[in-house]
Amino acid sequence: MKPAPALLLAFLPLAAQEPARPELPASPPAGALKLDGRLDEAFWQTAQVAELVQQSPRPGEPTQYKTRIRVLVTRDYLYVGVECEDPQPARVAIHTQQRDGELNGDDHLAFALDTYGDRRTGYYFAINAAGARVDGLIANPERPSLDWDGIWDARTARTGTGWTAELVIPAKTLNFTPGLSRWGWNVERYVAREQLRLRWSSPTLDSFLVDLSRAGYLTNVEALRQGWGLEVSPYLVGRVLGSFGTGPRAWRLQPGVDMTYRITPQLAAVLTVNTDFAETEVDSRQLNTTRFPLFFPERRAFFLEGANQYEFGLGLGTNFIPFFSRRVGLFGGEPAPIDAGVKLNGRAGRWNIAFLDVQTRDSRFAPGTNLLASRISYDLTDRFRVGGILTNGNPSGRGRSTLAGADAVWRTSRFRGNKNFLIGGWVAGTAGDMPAGSPIGYGAKIDYPNDRWDCQAQFQVFGEALRPALGFLPRPAVRRTNFGCDWRPRPREDGPLGWIRQEFFENQFTFVWNHRGVLESFRYFMAPINIQTQRGDRFEFNWAPQYEFLPVPFEVTSGVVLPVGEYSFQRWRLEAETSRHRRVRFGNTTWFGTFYNGTLTEWRDYVNWTSPGGRWLIGLTARNNFGKLRQGNFVQRLWQADFALAWNPNLVLTSFVQFDNESNNFGTNTRLRWTIQPGNDLFIVWNRGWKRLLLSPGELGLIPETELIAVKLRWTFRR
Repeated sequence: MKPAPALLLAFLPLAAQEPARPELPASPPAGALKLDGRLDEAFWQTAQVAELVQQSPRPGEPTQYKTRIRVLVTRDYLYVGVECEDPQPARVAIHTQQRDGELNGDDHLAFALDTYGDRRTGYYFAINAAGARVDGLIANPERPSLDWDGIWDARTARTGTGWTAELVIPAKTLNFTPGLSRWGWNVERYVAREQLRLRWSSPTLDSFLVDLSRAGYLTNVEALRQGWGLEVSPYLVGRVLGSFGTGPRAWRLQPGVDMTYRITPQLAAVLTVNTDFAETEVDSRQLNTTRFPLFFPERRAFFLEGANQYEFGLGLGTNFIPFFSRRVGLFGGEPAPIDAGVKLNGRAGRWNIAFLDVQTRDSRFAPGTNLLASRISYDLTDRFRVGGILTNGNPSGRGRSTLAGADAVWRTSRFRGNKNFLIGGWVAGTAGDMPAGSPIGYGAKIDYPNDRWDCQAQFQVFGEALRPALGFLPRPAVRRTNFGCDWRPRPREDGPLGWIRQEFFENQFTFVWNHRGVLESFRYFMAPINIQTQRGDRFEFNWAPQYEFLPVPFEVTSGVVLPVGEYSFQRWRLEAETSRHRRVRFGNTTWFGTFYNGTLTEWRDYVNWTSPGGRWLIGLTARNNFGKLRQGNFVQRLWQADFALAWNPNLVLTSFVQFDNESNNFGTNTRLRWTIQPGNDLFIVWNRGWKRLLLSPGELGLIPETELIAVKLRWTFRR
């Protein structure tokens, strides 16, 4: 890693001078504010205004969708007032009222906050025109992680000229640098039916809302205080869990508590006792036609707070995650009870700090053990960050496993004027009870993610003995190289292709060698046609030739085993989907062509319907794989259904139904969430599974297999 600074300095002359950043002063409210979504208090009208301008598709051009933002601040709260004009207010798109619902097809407003002033990490908040709230953490300049849930509130109101909103964010919800007079701040509005974006700072096609290096400033925020910095969230869970036919079932009560103490306004310590995740949504099942394990995202709230601090390297994706929190408290997909845990998240000056230590108890899956993860990084400049990571412990409770790693990332949004450019490198190693071979991994990436051209190149090396027990490494003992470039032109609206918003010509190469230097995998992915229309509908055609060398037999599905050998095959894809702003949305993805020594057709079809205002939602998805190989034929099916009923954004009933023909399990996850007030929630969860008995070829009968009923009440006290 030593040559990295010299390499980076070579690029510094290509960066332009920093442009002037807009500023919006926050004002103190002259009286009490009623949170009703209507900006009818007099002090809203005297607050200074930030007006948004068009960012996409035509940066800077006039628009009818006038948008004005005002901000108020007290010692305890940050208030945001929003006015969104719309020439056709009846056409405002709303599809959800759920917390953390999908807003990509909704008219909504989002903003990013850099409370540390590091231009890298921060908070993301969004609200649609019905008052549905979405929040997340920012560590990646292209997209936020939307799994974090903060304590804040919002209301919206529909008007004859559009819609308005009021948001209130308690200072106690945020980590921030005390006394800092200005925070990084950017705001974006999305008009779904027009596929139109308006932005406050950096309204260019090459910029992302959550790229905090392009944010403006929110000033006069130094008055915010966090009080004692103490937050206590006790909860009580009542549950009955059982398998049918194995004996009587009984209710069991379990208390628990999460406690947060902000050592400084930037640094928070969290203690959890008798940790329970009864309210967590179940995983969405997946079909797997590869020889590698699938990735399932983290959903548990305790592990999501501060998760952005564990971002490691650049562009590793799911190829390698040094610390994967799903390894804690879960073993083989089954819960492993947690007695207690402590974590530390935040900053100290230019240092970024994350620490987690959890003690699990004995279970029928694994003995109790201690699991530790820590990540520390340092901002040498606002563009260059270096860091390290350490994990220790094995979730199985057997054997030793330690991982240590270091990384460095340099990024700028002013490369050759105003383009994005990133360079990153990493190295990691494991120690303990490991197999023979090299325990070291390393890699580097160059990334140029911009609107017209999106290009990247990277290599990754994973040693034979690099086995992170607390990480995710689906394919160890390989060298991986991938590179590619996407050209994404935008045709002129007054030309013959004016119905196209943007075309994406994609070209991506991937090579994977094993540790003996033998090429195991090659794939070329090309998209000669990938069109997004002016209304957001999309059509795509792909070609993906592939080569696979199987060093050991590969069981594609039960009873269908491919022998060792070399295989070359061709995959093709047709894809079409309607715009997400439509009330009825549907789509199809079909992969077809040769597959190893036979053929495979993969269908995915979906249809979604939402009622006016997003109160009702019904979604159906069917995935079907039809394989014909020399070793046998197979059919894989996965059927899923989503239902939601929202009385309002704080009271929502959801149900998720799944069936797949490999487990032959029909499962439901039904959840009622009532947010009595932000931070105080009641969850009622009913999970039930039925097993299909294959007594005869046409047998469709189901018998009850498992059931969970849980009621969880969580209350939050802050000082």
